[in-house]
Amino acid sequence: MHRNSNVSVYYHKTVVYGIVGIMLIPIVATLVYSLSSSWGATILPDGFTLNWYVQLLTDSRFLAAFGRSLLVCFAALALSVVLILPAIFVVFYYFPKLDKLMNVLILLPFAVPPVVSSVGLLQIYADSAIPLVGTPWILVGTYFTIALPFMYRAISNSFEAINLNDLMDAAHLLGASTTKAFLLIIVPNLKKGLLASLFLSFSFLLGEFVFANILVGTRYETLQIYLYNMRQTSGHFTSALVITYFFFIFLLTWLASRFSSNQQKGKS
Repeated sequence: MHRNSNVSVYYHKTVVYGIVGIMLIPIVATLVYSLSSSWGATILPDGFTLNWYVQLLTDSRFLAAFGRSLLVCFAALALSVVLILPAIFVVFYYFPKLDKLMNVLILLPFAVPPVVSSVGLLQIYADSAIPLVGTPWILVGTYFTIALPFMYRAISNSFEAINLNDLMDAAHLLGASTTKAFLLIIVPNLKKGLLASLFLSFSFLLGEFVFANILVGTRYETLQIYLYNMRQTSGHFTSALVITYFFFIFLLTWLASRFSSNQQKGKS
């Protein structure tokens, strides 16, 4: 019986590692191509170099696009924290029965395809007195709706992990107001879940292309628009760009998973 169990474990590990290996083949090939000086009809590159990465990291256009992406993502996430965190507190503390309704409402951004949403936003704000189309402000608003489901689920899980009512009652007995108790007691207890949601949302927003391409395009070139516009340049340069982007997203996802695992350990 024990031998059959070991065989089953080895079989499942082999299948999983095999699938992961197959998925890593394109990434490894892109990495090797980005490090090659030239690679034609031979199996292996003619040589290796870091010139493509140096050229990328010294490109002012790339740095500007990366900075714009960071600015829009940070602004959207800051708006999300300011609006979503108090809203979730109100739901869990005053109206806990609304949590089921909120779980349905936060999925609405995924119910409408980004292309349809973008066309609708263009029709609404094209003739608006406030010029939003082609500016980063319209991206901040749309990115907020994208981050909403990730932020709500992660933060609501953190609220479920703490004794909210007991903490608030203890704070009130000690003379703290509801606002003060929320800022000084509840928010610090949500730190891990909040950071996990921020890293996860940021990694997702940084890769968003449809809204950025349709709503602002080259008028406010973000990282994804830059990648799209540079697709006709050297394949080595584009591969270096893709690997750099992939590494950055992988780092953010890893940080989010670490915070999420720490949060699960805290629950248990």
